[in-house]
Amino acid sequence: MATISPIRFAFTLFRSTIPSVSQKSQKIDFAIGGQAVIEGVMMRSPSHYAVAVRKEDGRIKVCDSKYISITKRYKVLGIPVLRGLVHLFESMYIGVKALNISNAEFMAGDADHSPKKHSVWRELMALIGSVLYFVFVFGLAIFLFKFLPLWLTQISSEKMTFLDNHFWAFNILDGVIKTIFFLTYLLLISLIPDIKRVFAYHGAEHKSIWAYELEKKLEPAEINKQTRFHPRCGTSFLLLVIFISIVIYTAIPTPDDFASKFLIRVAVLPLIAGVSYEALKFSAKHQSSWIVRAIVAPGLWFQKITTREPDDKQCEVAAKALTRCLELEGKV
Repeated sequence: MATISPIRFAFTLFRSTIPSVSQKSQKIDFAIGGQAVIEGVMMRSPSHYAVAVRKEDGRIKVCDSKYISITKRYKVLGIPVLRGLVHLFESMYIGVKALNISNAEFMAGDADHSPKKHSVWRELMALIGSVLYFVFVFGLAIFLFKFLPLWLTQISSEKMTFLDNHFWAFNILDGVIKTIFFLTYLLLISLIPDIKRVFAYHGAEHKSIWAYELEKKLEPAEINKQTRFHPRCGTSFLLLVIFISIVIYTAIPTPDDFASKFLIRVAVLPLIAGVSYEALKFSAKHQSSWIVRAIVAPGLWFQKITTREPDDKQCEVAAKALTRCLELEGKV
């Protein structure tokens, strides 16, 4: 029986913590959008999400569930900035569930392992395993993209008076180092065969949403004609986070010692996430602006790494997940 690489699972879990593609306002607003999972794709509509997985025997299994954002039930949570933080946690929650479903379905072979038939003990163990993976991935992300860049920037500032006297320059260098780390990280994991499969499903996710937005048939051949690059991808969101963090860090008075700088940066992460979410929503509504296109452009460049050209079978999986969401919303 095939096995799932921990690196592959960890990457897809890390990707599930960030917002992804959203739809045009005249169509269904997917808000958080979809994500690639293990041998499949998850799509989310306003009140449902669907996970389509290609099983080892070639069949496609689609699992769906109803989910309405808590921001629609409690209006106070829907205010700008705060809603971004709520959506982030919701995407993490749904992302973990989608990964559990894809892992269970892919490993199940011919057996039917629908989540509804899992024992309480098995579901609990799966949840604990996912939480442990998330803690590991989140901790690794904090170390690689917060601690190390800040530490290197702090060392540089001790040797360069200009950085020490100009906090904006300090934060720009910190952001540049983060971006270099992020790019290096993506390039390294893109060499892993399992990750290449995830990246291909990522491309299939984008292509299927383009087909939907352009009112094309959700068929593999038609979907695969679309570009695999999408301006509202989570990769663009990560770059927005880096840019906005530079602005926020510069605006917040910070002590000179390294420990205080690091703790404050971790503490304001929810604020950065909320503001970044609003920036992403704004860019989605103003794509015709050359300024917005310029800001989004680096994210599209990064997608040359995080997406790969899918085959028709992978596009078929993405189409199944998207079509199921549309069916549940009464759009087909």
